[in-house]
Amino acid sequence: MNTPTRVIVIGAGLSGLYAAHLLARRGVRDYLVLEARDRPGGRILGAGPYDLGPAWFWPEVQPELDRVIRQLGLARDAQYESGATRVERGGPVLSINGYASYPASVRLAGGMRALTDALCRGLDPARLRMGHAVSRLRVDAGGVEVETTGPANAFATHAADHVLLALPPRLALATIAFTPGLPPALAAQWRATPTWMAPHAKYLAVYDTPFWREQGLSGQARSALGPLGEIHDASVEGGAALFGFFSLPAAARAQAGEEALRAHCRAQLARLFGPLAARPREAFITDWAQDPHTATQADRDPAAGHASAPPVRAADGPWHGRLTAIASEWARTYPGYLAGAVEAATAGVEALAGNPAGSVGGS
Repeated sequence: MNTPTRVIVIGAGLSGLYAAHLLARRGVRDYLVLEARDRPGGRILGAGPYDLGPAWFWPEVQPELDRVIRQLGLARDAQYESGATRVERGGPVLSINGYASYPASVRLAGGMRALTDALCRGLDPARLRMGHAVSRLRVDAGGVEVETTGPANAFATHAADHVLLALPPRLALATIAFTPGLPPALAAQWRATPTWMAPHAKYLAVYDTPFWREQGLSGQARSALGPLGEIHDASVEGGAALFGFFSLPAAARAQAGEEALRAHCRAQLARLFGPLAARPREAFITDWAQDPHTATQADRDPAAGHASAPPVRAADGPWHGRLTAIASEWARTYPGYLAGAVEAATAGVEALAGNPAGSVGGS
């Protein structure tokens, strides 16, 4: 077993990285971030400056996330919305007057990955372990033992005073064995909490120019025909793109296959924006329902909406004071959103600072 660590963070998505950032700001150097993927960022994913995962935040109603972004010195871009919206319902494609969304949707210059990249730059690289999947957590009076499988299937154990769990509730229960088991009522609440956006998929098409703007179109579209139900301009400075959310459920996407989906997407964009839209320079599909580091089998059917945040810790028993959940799904105000990740991480670290078993006050 490795030398005991004060705090182990499981997951290097936004919540995990921001928790590590907050620990470092408090002077804590004895932390470790374990991530199953071979990259940080979690559901934040980019193709160059284009977002394949979450793309927007809303500064007017998410001031804490906005404050973090400003503190990190990151530039932002307003979502392009000028021009008409295209609509297809089965008859001729229509153009309707567009309108500015409220609150205003804002993106980061360079993509949302600029946020997680900036957080990583401020952390000790030796404290970030990519490709280390946690398979078991075992708690006793001395702390928590964390079992991992790393590169080349290397097995390791790590000891911690406290674990910050930055994985979605369902994913944590599906991929990690808890010894002893979590309280049944708590486990049931976690298992009933959908992973936000896990059933969904995005298509991104990159072009040489935003030709739709020359036609007086905003790049926005709504479709009852699919395969994309909602489309937006995803252009960045020096690059043009459209992206859409698939309206097809996960099972139908898997049955169709990626090449057929790409062909249907190109045909749909041509219907909406003209023949140039059928010839993207590059195109990407990200299907989160097929990502084992995001979705469980239960996540592949869309939830009706945002679930209420479950409890973040056991009220009593051996796990009390040793394990705190901090992924975005546990946020009270914006569960599932990027702002929720910041909120949940902040609450988890602040609670840990007052916990004698895992206090983080000082180095």
